[in-house]
Amino acid sequence: MFKGRHFDRSVILLCVRWYLAYNLSLRNLEEMMAERGISVDHATVHRWVVRYSPELLQRFNRHKRPVSGKWHIDETYIKVRGRWTYLYRAIDSHGDMVEFWFSERRNLAAAKRFLRKALKRHGRPERIVIDGSQTNREAILSCDTESRLQDRSRRQLKPIRIRQSQYLNNRIEQDHRAIKRRVRPMLGFKSMASARTILSGIEMVHMMRKGQAKYACNPQPSLAEQFDLLAA
Repeated sequence: MFKGRHFDRSVILLCVRWYLAYNLSLRNLEEMMAERGISVDHATVHRWVVRYSPELLQRFNRHKRPVSGKWHIDETYIKVRGRWTYLYRAIDSHGDMVEFWFSERRNLAAAKRFLRKALKRHGRPERIVIDGSQTNREAILSCDTESRLQDRSRRQLKPIRIRQSQYLNNRIEQDHRAIKRRVRPMLGFKSMASARTILSGIEMVHMMRKGQAKYACNPQPSLAEQFDLLAA
């Protein structure tokens, strides 16, 4: 994973973890490394984050525990190059992250892509709670129909129940805050590609803090230990 890198594995992992987990800028990390006698440019740290976040998330997902059959779905706003973009997110009834999807637009096509990804990875939920969004309701109905038509098990699949309630969906709106707190100091992303990559790393850290992954050697590792385990 780190073959051919000039810097030691521990330095790279430390910078990636600190940037994804804490309200630090790239220049903050450059200064903090310099205080430890390590000369690394902030642009290099950014390249590390973009390079390793997707691979760490992929490895994390192999350890991720199953989610419950009751989901809450909503989207939140993220600024990229001065324009608002959208992060679709779903959590289950225990508050665990189900799935996320970053989109340039907020429309039926984006909502359906997000739901298809969630259904493919986690199966069909019993119930989905949404706010008053008719677009999300249409997306659920459409993807539910597709899922039942494509099923080859010959079982009589029940339709996914939809609850529309602003009050009941407060759970996911509260969960958005952890992501927004980390994104805010970044003052907006410069491109959709880097935003998508970095947001995936931030979501991974959020899941780590919730203890959503299980490891055979240590059932409750710290954030630093989880990064080491994934990079091993």
